[in-house]
Amino acid sequence: MSDPLVELVRGGVRMIELGQPLFTGMPCSPNHPGFRMTLARRHGDTIRPDGGSAAAEIIVTGGHVGTHIDALSHVSQDGMLHGGVDAAEAQRGGRFSMHGAEHLPGFLCRGVLLDVAAVHETDTLPGGYEVTVADLEAAASGLAIGPGDVALVRTGWARTFDDAAAYLGKESGVPGLGVAAARWLAARGIAATGSDTTAYECLAPGAGHSVLPVHRVLLVESGIFILEHLALEELAAQNLREFVFVLAPLRIVGGTGSPVRPLAAVTR
Repeated sequence: MSDPLVELVRGGVRMIELGQPLFTGMPCSPNHPGFRMTLARRHGDTIRPDGGSAAAEIIVTGGHVGTHIDALSHVSQDGMLHGGVDAAEAQRGGRFSMHGAEHLPGFLCRGVLLDVAAVHETDTLPGGYEVTVADLEAAASGLAIGPGDVALVRTGWARTFDDAAAYLGKESGVPGLGVAAARWLAARGIAATGSDTTAYECLAPGAGHSVLPVHRVLLVESGIFILEHLALEELAAQNLREFVFVLAPLRIVGGTGSPVRPLAAVTR
């Protein structure tokens, strides 16, 4: 019997970008250092005897800037990481000895799009809107979400990405999942979940990133990885609710997350 993935590739695969581009000045959570890139070496700085030259850049960034995945070391509750790991002990020496980003898995699995904005017949959910269990059930209508899946929640908020102040939503708040919705996803045994916002979960107007209970539910209690700053507009525009999800995090030893370039693979 043929492997379905082999048949998919033989039939022709189209890759859809699910990540945002990285550039100096891009929107960034106030909890993390921003992305910076500049040329450290320019063409003409050094010219080889044969006339050749090379350019190269230097990149400085936090691990949770742009499209990225959270490792299980990213959040603790009452001093404990997922599985009862002592956070203070695990972070000794300036890097995590447990749950570090080098242990983040690669993904080649089923992805599902839960388009909550479409459920409400709007391009973008309002700032501070809390995605509910009823919203997820409506968005998942006809889809069986199960163990190992990656569930991507579209709020439409990425439409504001080019306006950093609007996207970060300090005054307006940012739409995202509430605790009950996160538990609904966790109960289905998903491997990871993500959204098209800076923090995945609902941020109330004026509250900023002061409290992040959904991160506790997913990372600490459930061991489910979180993806943030996704680009989900093309999936939504083409009504692609199921796809092959592809992701390969960087193996940053002792890190708390990794910049990533997620892709959706669909037949041509």
